[in-house]
Amino acid sequence: MTKAVLFDFDGTIADTAPDLGHALNRQRVARNQPPLPIELIRTEASAGARGLLGLGFNLTPDDPEYQFMREEFLAFYTEQLCQDTRLFPGVPELLEQLDSQAIPWGIVTNKPARFTQPLMHLLGLHQRAACIISGDDTPYSKPHPEPLLAACHQINVVPDSCIYLGDDIRDVQASLAAGVKPIVALYGYLGNCAPPETWGASGLIGHPGDLLHYI
Repeated sequence: MTKAVLFDFDGTIADTAPDLGHALNRQRVARNQPPLPIELIRTEASAGARGLLGLGFNLTPDDPEYQFMREEFLAFYTEQLCQDTRLFPGVPELLEQLDSQAIPWGIVTNKPARFTQPLMHLLGLHQRAACIISGDDTPYSKPHPEPLLAACHQINVVPDSCIYLGDDIRDVQASLAAGVKPIVALYGYLGNCAPPETWGASGLIGHPGDLLHYI
């Protein structure tokens, strides 16, 4: 029996790609490069600044200019954190169903708390979530299992009674390592790695409401 549901944030609960893309394209335009289409940006949105700077400028964390570009990107993102970010269609109804069934739910994301916390407030979810574990709340981030284990501890449920819904292979890897049941959100960003069917998840859903079939 499912005792709790945990969610990734970017690409699972909220479509944050438009605002992340605005920050990246602002950097590109400033350097006389054309803006990238949102469809391309979505594939890297779950990977945060690292993935987007790799996409937009072919930068890696080892490059000398990476740290400056990362800080600039994050500053631009902070200025426009929730202008076009929205909950995915079906997410509000799913959360209402969980609340009505008294099933606690929470967020486990690699997004830093300085973005996760205000976004949860702005989207009206902060008071409803049983836990919010951001990328810098534990010593390790996904695919390490520690963030999911911290969430289970905070909600007071054993991992094997919990579902984790995410849109990235790291979400599945973290779930399996933590003993949590992984479900993949096919409506999310998914990245550019192997097909989601090969990730080893317990299920794949095309709409948030389909998660109820696994509870």
